[in-house]
Amino acid sequence: MNAESPARTKRKNKKKNGHKKFWQFGREEVNTAHFDIAPEGTLLVREGNYQYNVYDIIKKHGTPTEIFFPTIVENRVRDLIETFNAYIKVTGYRGRFHYHYPMKVNQNREFVLPAVAEGANLDVGSGNELFLVKRMVEQDKFNEKIRVICNGPKTERYMELIEELRGKGLIVIPIIEDMVELERMKKFKGEVGIRVDLSVKVASHWDKRFNRYGFTEEEILALGKIRNLAVLHYHISSQIERMDGFLQPLKRALALYAKMREKNPQLDTIDIGGGAGVPYDKRKRFYTGKSLINQIVKTAKKQCDRLGIRHPNIICEWGRYVVAPAQITIYKVLAEKRAYNKGGNSWYVIDGSFMNDLLDTWAIKQKWHVVPVNNMREKNLQRVWLAGSSCDSDDKYTSGGSYILLPRLADSDELYVAFCDTGAYQDALASHHCLLSSPLKLVAGNGEIKVARKRETAEEVGKQFGW
Repeated sequence: MNAESPARTKRKNKKKNGHKKFWQFGREEVNTAHFDIAPEGTLLVREGNYQYNVYDIIKKHGTPTEIFFPTIVENRVRDLIETFNAYIKVTGYRGRFHYHYPMKVNQNREFVLPAVAEGANLDVGSGNELFLVKRMVEQDKFNEKIRVICNGPKTERYMELIEELRGKGLIVIPIIEDMVELERMKKFKGEVGIRVDLSVKVASHWDKRFNRYGFTEEEILALGKIRNLAVLHYHISSQIERMDGFLQPLKRALALYAKMREKNPQLDTIDIGGGAGVPYDKRKRFYTGKSLINQIVKTAKKQCDRLGIRHPNIICEWGRYVVAPAQITIYKVLAEKRAYNKGGNSWYVIDGSFMNDLLDTWAIKQKWHVVPVNNMREKNLQRVWLAGSSCDSDDKYTSGGSYILLPRLADSDELYVAFCDTGAYQDALASHHCLLSSPLKLVAGNGEIKVARKRETAEEVGKQFGW
């Protein structure tokens, strides 16, 4: 038998991979390396040598459904820590790195425990989040060396929990936000941090003109010596769009750190907060985690050497970066209607709600990467907008007024769509507008599918409102 020519093999592979390329799958730099298309045109998610056919899963479990992949969280935490440590070693940086997962991004047990298992410390923003840490400590879930940073306003109950857990041997570091907390922390026997509101503005979706958190740089310097001060903390924004949005604040913080160490020689750590973005729009260029970490470590070393100061330990609290790519949210298209716009779009009505399940769609005009779950090899696509199942006209997704390309509903008996990168913030922000039920949550791990939370019944939703 004659061997197939290389040119013919190349043409076949190009044709085979055409749909995969169109839907932006298999690209590490945009977090779709684990996505693929089955021969029958359905969405596949790979986990090592395991694979999950999403169409088969939802045919069994129905929609709306969220599917969480803990392996993705584990891989991203491990890679984040290893990359920071690698660049610290290569550059000769003399500080240590600590990763703290911010629980506010997703407090679900299924998300938190895989991150901790791969070496993540924790960052909490409320007394209730710290209470969850207490429960995990009592269940012997934690290594006693785990570190917990406490951000947010410190209520009396919050402070009581901080002191209780520190008394049990946990490393708990409260971050001072204002003068009231500063006075309160004079009685605290452990290490503390202080937050600075850096006078730096960066390009990001959430950049704020005014920030109520922390002290100005001038106020912090005027405070002089601060008892047990170990950490200088700042948080510029979330979903920072360019790398200089990390590097400029870092330089400014290091200059402040140098001045603060004159009266606080025990200060040895800078917490750069969150902000690492996720490439939600897969068709636009975006920095990679590796390139960002490289620049952060190189900039920190260069700036410290220029100022002649000790290299501080570095903490980051990148939550969206770690967990957003680990979940997809799936809906069934119920009906099609003409949109009567100039672009000739159609409305696809789904069996869920953006205002309830993916609130950022409505609140901050978040763009998502939307792909079909079945019929992925269809050539006939049409421009569509998506409408939720509530009675609210704002319950929609139009990709910022543009359109989404999806298979024609008329060419298929049924159509399902998946929203990618939905693992950050959406669960905690979810609501029950029109008393709609929350999606079913499934966990896909080790080749198995497990139900984490059932889809709510009408009776269960009603009880939340006193019925």
